[in-house]
Amino acid sequence: MPKENRNAMLENRGRRAALKVPMAKFPNTDEIVRQGLLEDASGERVDILLVNPPTPDGEIWIRTQHRVGRRSRENMIWPQVSLAQLAAMLHPVYTVKIVDANAERMRWPEFTDLLDKYKPRYYLTQVTAPTLENDMYGVFLAKARGAYTIAFGTHVTPMPRETMRPYPALDFILVGEPELTLRDLLDHIEGKLDQRSPEIKKLFDTHDLAYKPAITEDGQVDMGGIKGLVWRHGDEIVMNATRPFIQKLDDLPLPMHKLLPLQKYRMPMIKGAFTFIVTSRGCPAACTYCIKHVSYQFSARVRSPENIMEELWMLKQLGMNNIHMYADLFTVNRDQVIGLCKLMIEQRINLRWTCNSRVDYVDEEMLELMGKAGCWLISWGIESGNEQILKHARKGAYPEKAHLSLTQARKAGIKNWGYFIIGLPGETEASIRETIEFSKKLPLDIALFHVAAPYPGTPFFFEVVENGWFRPGTRWEQVDMDKGTVLDYPDLPAERLLYWQKRAFREWAFRPAPILTYMKMLTSDLSTLKSAINVGLQHLSWSSSN
Repeated sequence: MPKENRNAMLENRGRRAALKVPMAKFPNTDEIVRQGLLEDASGERVDILLVNPPTPDGEIWIRTQHRVGRRSRENMIWPQVSLAQLAAMLHPVYTVKIVDANAERMRWPEFTDLLDKYKPRYYLTQVTAPTLENDMYGVFLAKARGAYTIAFGTHVTPMPRETMRPYPALDFILVGEPELTLRDLLDHIEGKLDQRSPEIKKLFDTHDLAYKPAITEDGQVDMGGIKGLVWRHGDEIVMNATRPFIQKLDDLPLPMHKLLPLQKYRMPMIKGAFTFIVTSRGCPAACTYCIKHVSYQFSARVRSPENIMEELWMLKQLGMNNIHMYADLFTVNRDQVIGLCKLMIEQRINLRWTCNSRVDYVDEEMLELMGKAGCWLISWGIESGNEQILKHARKGAYPEKAHLSLTQARKAGIKNWGYFIIGLPGETEASIRETIEFSKKLPLDIALFHVAAPYPGTPFFFEVVENGWFRPGTRWEQVDMDKGTVLDYPDLPAERLLYWQKRAFREWAFRPAPILTYMKMLTSDLSTLKSAINVGLQHLSWSSSN
């Protein structure tokens, strides 16, 4: 071993020995090095592997940092921009690699080979309720190979102890926004606090005025001082103080999109690849069923139009011409949307893009400008046609507003994609019929109907627990809005919810206008043809019980 590598190894060993944490509980990487199980720095070994693991059943799953996890009925493959953002927080001080097994259609044997190839010192994965055991299997494989294992996401944030107790292979959880906590954790363990760039130092200093390194007076690392971290101290699971939100998102480095398999991401009605840009974080609305509040509470922070344009041009240079403006609520800030659209028009970036919105967060002028800037489709969270159900769910947007906003969008040349939820509290078969009839009256190009899912940490979840509406024998893997339900209302059991979900789409789709839309999709290109067939078949697949 070269002298400089040996000295670095001895320095790391001394530093870890000084930690206040009983380090025997962590993988002894120095021992692994001595045994020759890890390659030296000239090999393919990486410091940290950022992972979207293989899916539980080989199907396509939709999974992101602060949204739901579910099977994709639409044949969509979602870009893992959260992993690209985390990579940008670590590079170049740490060597990073992103593995998106879902996009690569990778199964567990091939994924295991990659773990053996890259031999990461740290393994980070996102975790969602429907994929919990599957995600923890990846954690187990990495831990067995000597890696520190780290999880983040919407399942572990509201229930970190409940996640760590049954899964001893999981070392750390990053609660809430993971970027600063991940960098803080690695810098402390690796002794690289002094290698932070001025930009990274600014992130820590300006977004947490009380921030200070978790180092004791005698030079030891105090793991309890790393905000936003959940960790093991012997047999105890310790939850540290929370970390403040990053108030100015422009201060974050641009995501390392180039590390993602960009050509593998797909969305219905788009020819070729597409990817995401995260334009804001959080939403001020108070919908009881929405999981985004678990990570971001009720804050709403937006990036400047100029900062977004910088990332758009980066993606343009990478060959991306189809963008989804990914946000909890894209139109949350009117000035930002107007400013961004004007820049896209002035700079002639010539991108086709999509976004989401609420029907009460748009106006005619905004929609017209969005259409001129390249927006061609908006996904609307409409949820229900019954006002009482919307009020109980604190949706705050009522049916008459939906018709107006969708009509204005269509006038601006923008297609409308509507999402509806079957089974929110107060639902009856009569109110479901009301929602179906309402969906038929809206100027929609596509409509999808989900069964309500009580994700951990949401007010809806606690309402279900309080009223005993969970189906007996429920497991987290069943909290999936598309192929099952954990809900069992006294007058509307699970079987009827699933029946009405399928019937709703069938009634909406088997009409002249939707059929014409599907015919247009079928004649566009092969990828869109596959998307259209998947959406239709998965919605119209009736179980024998129906």
